[in-house]
Amino acid sequence: MSNRTITPEIKKFSEICLQNMKIKSELYTEYHVKRGLRDQDGNGVLVGITDISEINSMRLIDGVRVPIEGELYYRGYDIHDLINGVPSTSCWGYEETLYLLLFGNLPSQQESTEFINLFSGYRELPATFLRDILMMAPSKDLMNMVARSVLTLYSYDSYSDDISIPNVLRQCLQLTSVFPLLSVYGYQIFRHIHDGESLMIHSPSSQLSTAENILMMLRPDCKYTHNEAKLLDTCLILHMEHGGGNNSTFTSHLLSSSGTDTYSVIAASLGSLKGSRHGGANIKVVQMMQDLKRHVTDWNDEDAIRIYLSNVLNKNAFDQTGLIYGMGHAVYSLSDPRANILKSFAQKVSMEKNRSAEYNLYELVSRLAPEVICEERKIFKGVSPNVDFYSGFVYELLDLPSQLYTPIFAIARVAGWSAHRIEELASDGKIMRPAYMSMMEHRQYYPIEQR
Repeated sequence: MSNRTITPEIKKFSEICLQNMKIKSELYTEYHVKRGLRDQDGNGVLVGITDISEINSMRLIDGVRVPIEGELYYRGYDIHDLINGVPSTSCWGYEETLYLLLFGNLPSQQESTEFINLFSGYRELPATFLRDILMMAPSKDLMNMVARSVLTLYSYDSYSDDISIPNVLRQCLQLTSVFPLLSVYGYQIFRHIHDGESLMIHSPSSQLSTAENILMMLRPDCKYTHNEAKLLDTCLILHMEHGGGNNSTFTSHLLSSSGTDTYSVIAASLGSLKGSRHGGANIKVVQMMQDLKRHVTDWNDEDAIRIYLSNVLNKNAFDQTGLIYGMGHAVYSLSDPRANILKSFAQKVSMEKNRSAEYNLYELVSRLAPEVICEERKIFKGVSPNVDFYSGFVYELLDLPSQLYTPIFAIARVAGWSAHRIEELASDGKIMRPAYMSMMEHRQYYPIEQR
């Protein structure tokens, strides 16, 4: 296609398209349609069963659903215990948790060693892949670049369409292992081609954890501190999994139910995670906070911050979407346990890097935003900061480029996608096909000369 701009003809036809595409919102209420697969109280429609993770935000007390502080369990283990259980000297928490998600139990010392050796051995790309694929027409968005790379890896797999469990496990482990390479190399190539920066490609080390390899490959001098790697390892654990119903993981279930290949499943999940209402929200939080700083000079002025947040909510500020990014969650009400964990790390690291004023601004917004939302919107449950509210700030403190925020989310979440894909295939489920109600009228067909 030679013309990639929005022409007057496209605008004309888009207006016609819009007139005949939009469904009236009141019809969803009239016919009790669970829009977004959620009921009127915001509860998700039950469409599956999983043993991989559990999210709790309510507890039934005397027959009444009562909001509680958010809980997150991986294979029955509280996320706090998993984070705190990783030795302070280790940065291999992500790998241990990957074992847990895939195999259902925490590994013994011997199992851990065997698994890490297997997993680390997969951390390499096919010969010439970097030159022939990654460096050819690099995308301006790294998530698209990673998705394209995943689909291309299909061609390098002699058993690409084999959906037996052993083969799918092998594919998932290989993809999970190379995600840091696809993301970091994609970023380095983007900087080289689009920004004219020197191209730096550092080979991964089988002796380093996933978190350590990301920092080592990303930085020109390959240097990082243990505390930095430890913090990134914690971020990866927190983002690995979040139930079968989140948009990208449900995508994994949806496509897996059709019998398609692993590469198509993971690429589709990447497309979902890219969205600003899902994994892309962490970038939006940082951009929103930067915009707030431009409009509010006194970071302690609560009234000015309230006005700004109200303007955002009413589509008069920032990106005019009406969303205060990083606030609220589809499931959690009183709190998001992942956000609480990241908050404590953000406070500590911001003090170490003399950025406490910014942390305090985040804290003020986290307190005021729920109040503003509850004042101006009809809320069925509590509103609190979600994991995206703090993750972008933490990545800033780690000096990670914003282009990598969502890919790092993907580096972590591919573990959950893999576990759910295997669970779907192992459970012999049916192809998913929810129902849609048609509102169209039947019409008489006329030849073109009679219209």
